[in-house]
Amino acid sequence: MKPDLHQILLHPVLTEKSTALREGLNKVAFAVHPSANKIDVKAAVERMLNVKVIDVNMLRVRGKIKRLGRFTGRTPNWKKAVVTLKAGEKLDIFEGA
Repeated sequence: MKPDLHQILLHPVLTEKSTALREGLNKVAFAVHPSANKIDVKAAVERMLNVKVIDVNMLRVRGKIKRLGRFTGRTPNWKKAVVTLKAGEKLDIFEGA
């Protein structure tokens, strides 16, 4: 079953690497629904955030094994989308106000 447009974008990814991509190359990173594809992500970003998208790159982030004392566990796998915006476009959600 295809996710709704409002369920595709889960949250923005705010790391040093994604900040450098945003400032240098006008790219924004989002955690997305595991079954979303490039077409879904492009449509969701353009419709919900009112920007023009040039390209979308997707990758699966593998979960890491973590330990707490003698117990081991695993963080969940998740899917990330790096969205390239048209020159001159920017998102207000990343601008501190």
